[in-house]
Amino acid sequence: MRNKVWVLIFALTAFAQAHGNIALLLEEPYGRLGSVDPTGHSAVYLTQVCADSPTHLRRCQPGEAGVVISRYHRIAGYDWLAIPLLPYLYAVDSLQQIPQSVDAKTVARLRDEYRRAHLLALAPDDANGHAPQGDWTQLVGSAYDRKLYGFEIETTPEQDDAFIQHFNDSKNRSHYSLFLANCADFARTAINFYQPHAIRRNFLADVGITTPKQDAKSLVSYSHRHPIVELSTFQIPQVPGSIERSRPAHGVAEALLKTKKYVVPLAILSPAVTGSIAVVYFTEGRFNPRRNTAVFDLVHAVQPPVTAMPSAMTGSNPAKGLTTR
Repeated sequence: MRNKVWVLIFALTAFAQAHGNIALLLEEPYGRLGSVDPTGHSAVYLTQVCADSPTHLRRCQPGEAGVVISRYHRIAGYDWLAIPLLPYLYAVDSLQQIPQSVDAKTVARLRDEYRRAHLLALAPDDANGHAPQGDWTQLVGSAYDRKLYGFEIETTPEQDDAFIQHFNDSKNRSHYSLFLANCADFARTAINFYQPHAIRRNFLADVGITTPKQDAKSLVSYSHRHPIVELSTFQIPQVPGSIERSRPAHGVAEALLKTKKYVVPLAILSPAVTGSIAVVYFTEGRFNPRRNTAVFDLVHAVQPPVTAMPSAMTGSNPAKGLTTR
């Protein structure tokens, strides 16, 4: 009888672990581009979806940590690409390889080493055999450049399978558009695949442009109306070092008000328009992604606990000291 109970417990635990999550990633802007376009970047992280290559998805095997998928503008002509979680954040293959502190030279080396090992089809060497210029660097080492915030909901195996089939069967050719098909639009489409109508554009605060911050604000609002989705939040800090720190992400109206290079000329040319933008922002555009976020448990994500068979079934002692998230 005891063995039957253990078998039932083990089966239920395995069933629970088969369920996964999809997390909307709101990534802060950085560098020169971030000063011009302070909206940041959007991606999605799926815990039970993995990839045979950056362009072909599959279900994860035990011990795999899932992938981050996003839309890109100029990387080998593809619309979306999937990168395993750890390389996406740190451009390495194991936890032990993550540096405690970085400078620009270290980040460039780590990215190039990962590119040479895994991404030559997307970013081949230049004519001199060196790392090429281009946007491929966005694929790996995101946490060196900026802080990320995650907004996570649960998925079912059936939903994950449908997601994999849909994206594998769809034509993966770039059709990036800042106004109609940007990275935040891709993230909106991915989240809505699991929870239809969860994320919507804001035609007032963002003049109809989908922004990463609106994605997050909209998903949080949806979770308040639909508590069954059980939204959880987390943050992934920017790795310490000499690299310039990222800045908070803004929506369109917020950027116009909080960015000096925009608001000063606008206020001089049209105080009435500036006032209208302020009203729109304070009524529609405010959102704090830092609220109630704990630091992401990377160790658990990359090395998830393994459910041990009890001694009555295996002849050995149950596993001890497993971490939990």
